[in-house]
Amino acid sequence: MKTTPLIALFALCTASLPAQEPKAAFEVLFDGSSFNGWKQSGNWVIEDGAMFRKAKGGGISYQAKPVPDDFELQFEWKVGKGSNSGVYYRPGQYEYQILDNSAHADGHNPRTSAASLYFCMQPSRDATKPVGEWNSARIVCKGTVIQHWLNGEKVVGFDYTDPKHAFNVEMLAKRGGDVAARGAFLSFQDHGDPVWFRNVRLRTLGPDEELDRSAVTPAEISPEVLAAEKAKLDGILKRREDAAAKAKAKKN
Repeated sequence: MKTTPLIALFALCTASLPAQEPKAAFEVLFDGSSFNGWKQSGNWVIEDGAMFRKAKGGGISYQAKPVPDDFELQFEWKVGKGSNSGVYYRPGQYEYQILDNSAHADGHNPRTSAASLYFCMQPSRDATKPVGEWNSARIVCKGTVIQHWLNGEKVVGFDYTDPKHAFNVEMLAKRGGDVAARGAFLSFQDHGDPVWFRNVRLRTLGPDEELDRSAVTPAEISPEVLAAEKAKLDGILKRREDAAAKAKAKKN
């Protein structure tokens, strides 16, 4: 077969392209049949292939290994009416909020609504499904970029070193969170309400993997909600100060 100069040039250019690094495979953390690798107090059970918070007793955490610094976590969740829970994936207050937005008070504030980075960054909109239906979620973190996805939509996406997000980072810090912290065990919160999780899987992001860079605009928060938020935070800080003062007095 005769090779034309154009075909030869294309072949040469293609051959010179660097091989793309294959994505790391997902590791299944919960397959719906056992709690292997998980630690809890017996208040979580397996129900129809999902882990279910049946009674009070604390959260459940995956203790086989900590969450990688750069990762993608996928899971599905659903809640009962008025339920509140969360997914903690980095030390401190790194929480993907799990919530019934329609019936829980935290749903009034976008910064504490479902899929928010709790008390830090609000989602672009409420993308939850009706209570009792399964929601699909993703958490993608690489370097200083944090993304929360809900039902196929990126609803949180920001670089915490960007000065325009300084207020959000400060909010997290006041609650005791550190955006630079790494190395936590994945855990699901017991907040006293019925909540279900299933199809939990995790993979490490490669150094050359590109993230979705599409812009996300956080939902607006009304002045009334901001005032209530400030009052709530002031209360948290006051209780913390009182507890520290009592501990100091007891020590002396």
